Amino acid sequence: MSENGSVSPNQDLHAVHESMLDGLGQLASYFGFSKVMGQLYGALLLSPEPLSLDALMEQLDISKASVSMNIRTLEHMGMVRQVWVRGRGGRRKFYEAETDFWQIISNVIAGREMRDVDRALGVLGDNVDRLSKSMPQMEESDQKVASLYLERIVQIQALFQFAQMVMTTILSRNFEEVSKDYGQK
Repeated sequence: MSENGSVSPNQDLHAVHESMLDGLGQLASYFGFSKVMGQLYGALLLSPEPLSLDALMEQLDISKASVSMNIRTLEHMGMVRQVWVRGRGGRRKFYEAETDFWQIISNVIAGREMRDVDRALGVLGDNVDRLSKSMPQMEESDQKVASLYLERIVQIQALFQFAQMVMTTILSRNFEEVSKDYGQK
């Protein structure tokens, strides 16, 4: 890879690079993030050196505004970080990818995923309380429907509580140890 972020002319390297960017873009989209975020992360992950916003813009053929906005989001998620590059800067900002994947998973779970699960559990709990309080005043036919609702809501609640427990367990693990177990360090 050259200083401007362009990929090697070797056909196999180029094909793998493009495949990885496309795959990471699709993966990001699958998890509810923008495809560009996945591609930016991939470009930085596969780069042997930090890249500037201009290099990323050129490599991915996307607007500087899109690069800038998505890099900020990736930075906020702890997936990329701004770095200083000796002799190549001036006002240019350079970025590199976080390669500790357990740390990335931890950041994503602690941020978006836990917040969404907590919010869902709150809504489910509120609905259980509301139905439980209003059922005695309902007609018998409505009580049957409300009982079905309660049964199904409690099932969903159990699933979300299990997901919350799994995420909490993941967040509490010693990631250095996990990384060593999987050959990351």
